[in-house]
Amino acid sequence: MCMVGECVGEEGRGKRLRSLMRALHCPARWLIIDCIGEGAKSTKEIHECLRENDEETTAPCLYYHLSELKKAGVIEVAGYKDEGGGAPEKVWRLRSRRIVIDLVESRDGSDRS
Repeated sequence: MCMVGECVGEEGRGKRLRSLMRALHCPARWLIIDCIGEGAKSTKEIHECLRENDEETTAPCLYYHLSELKKAGVIEVAGYKDEGGGAPEKVWRLRSRRIVIDLVESRDGSDRS
């Protein structure tokens, strides 16, 4: 049996694929992606969006989901929202609307599509 990453010849590509799979396995993270898919949203706005979609989550849990999506390269910090009286709030956006995974690369590293 071949597990993801074991059969990938190039460790970097396998590592990227495993990171994406870990980040995208959770339904709450897909709701986050849907929420910010139409434009950048603050952490508070994302939390409200999740609640509107019957996804009750704590702030620490939301921060964990955002961190995992960021680590996988799915989302990024677009800026900060300063409402005064504390640390600025992060504003998040999608890095891309698509994810492309090259299954095969030529020996020189170029794309074979």
